[in-house]
Amino acid sequence: MNKLHSSNNKKSRKRKNKRKRDDSDDGDELRSDAVHDEEGSGEANKAEEITTEKTKTKTKSESVGGIMSDESFFNLPISQPTKIAIKHIGFTCMTQIQARAIPPLLEGKDVLGAARTGSGKALAFLIPAVEMLYHVHFTPRNGAGVIIICPTRELAIQTHAVAKDLLKHHSQTLGLLIGGGPTLRTEAERLAKGVNLLVATPGRLLDHLQNTKGFVYKNLKCLIIDEADRILEANFEEDMKQIIKILPKERQTALFSATQTKKVEDLSRLSFQTTPIYIDVDQGRRRVTNEGLQQGYCVIPIAHRFILLYSFLKRNLSKKVMVFFSSRNSVKFHSDLLRYIQIHCFDYHGNQNQSKRTTTFLDFCKAEKGILLCTDVAARGLHIPSVDWIVQFDPPDDPKEYIHRVGRTARGEGAKGNALLFLIPEELQFLSYLKNERVPVKEYDYDQKKLANVQSHLVKLVGNNYYLNKSAKDAYKSYISAYNSHSMKDVFNVHKLDLQAVAASFCFSRPPKVDLKIDSSASKFKKKQRKVNGRFSSSNPYGNSL
Repeated sequence: MNKLHSSNNKKSRKRKNKRKRDDSDDGDELRSDAVHDEEGSGEANKAEEITTEKTKTKTKSESVGGIMSDESFFNLPISQPTKIAIKHIGFTCMTQIQARAIPPLLEGKDVLGAARTGSGKALAFLIPAVEMLYHVHFTPRNGAGVIIICPTRELAIQTHAVAKDLLKHHSQTLGLLIGGGPTLRTEAERLAKGVNLLVATPGRLLDHLQNTKGFVYKNLKCLIIDEADRILEANFEEDMKQIIKILPKERQTALFSATQTKKVEDLSRLSFQTTPIYIDVDQGRRRVTNEGLQQGYCVIPIAHRFILLYSFLKRNLSKKVMVFFSSRNSVKFHSDLLRYIQIHCFDYHGNQNQSKRTTTFLDFCKAEKGILLCTDVAARGLHIPSVDWIVQFDPPDDPKEYIHRVGRTARGEGAKGNALLFLIPEELQFLSYLKNERVPVKEYDYDQKKLANVQSHLVKLVGNNYYLNKSAKDAYKSYISAYNSHSMKDVFNVHKLDLQAVAASFCFSRPPKVDLKIDSSASKFKKKQRKVNGRFSSSNPYGNSL
């Protein structure tokens, strides 16, 4: 077994070298270069300040395997202004999804693309979009020629920033429609002036399509839907149906999704007017996570989970760490608790208003080091530069969500990162499902004697502080509720939890009196179990027959 802290002792690697990331990530390099931008969002301007050190893109002889191809951007039939922008940003070779998706999109064909996070999807659709506007000589009076729909405000801001880089030497206008940004009236005034390339979230776009009279979209040439699976998971299915019904039918369409679900298939049938070219760059890969990612798990008694997390964070204060929890209340409690014991951290979850979420996101992006506690709202579609560790304090609801979480690190060709999964002994069967998804994980050992001896202090702190005590009760209740609603009942059985030990992990001396509202019988949980042979234990986590 590997030591949990082994990677933390490698001090010889300079921070500068560790910060290097490949430029081909979707929405990765956000700069402050000027462009003809009609939207003027404060959040978008902040986003452009985020920069990371660049590595030289690999040449043909170096690009073997990984996400990179040996195809150069400069061999594409694209305009000089776009080539100048690409050269200025520092790109040379394309990623696999870019090399395969850009040519058919340049030819005006419909594309359905499947590619994992961090594969460079943004440039795959932005370069053809910019080229189309350039070649048909779109001007502000023509209105929207390209509409890009993103699932979240943060991803829309990042996509807008990359588009701004590409449009630097073009005359076309750029806009951003996101909830929580400028008022609808302000956005409507900008739309009336004419926005050629528009990046938007579904709800905000639909509002303007239905209510903004000066919004010219009758000349739309291309509709791009990014992270379609995430859009549908966020319950925008009806909004998307209405948007597609309103927009002109004679157009090019590109739809990108990390996973191909039934809902994505339904949206595809609704979106495409012709049979699209299907591009899957991950088919046949030996592993579905990023190549430079070191992944491990730690088996820990449930009562000691927070103590291990606290000890881990104390040892990694110089690193950039994301910690995933199963509920917003758990994020809130643990961030409050860590701040009380002098560990600064950011918190990010769906219950925050959009302004707070965006500020937190941008601040963490710019930080050289820091800790972000979050829910799965941060697991998809965001590029956060130079994350060193992904810690999954609460296991995800599905192995695919695990893949999305760890996709926040080791992004780009040659990038490195680490992932740590916390499991209690009763959850070891989850490892077999990771293996079935081609996710390689190793067990990390830890020295229990070196864990911080702070449990009694924490119990006293939570017991004597009304605010923390209430927050801890909410988090405890939400943890049990999340466990109760877990889709993998054969692994995560709420009736097998030791509530005394769970209470200890939330710094209580005994289980608090809260209404848990869980089913009274384990039989009510039973679903059709997934077929996995063999018994599971700490010495045989994958089962006897695997």
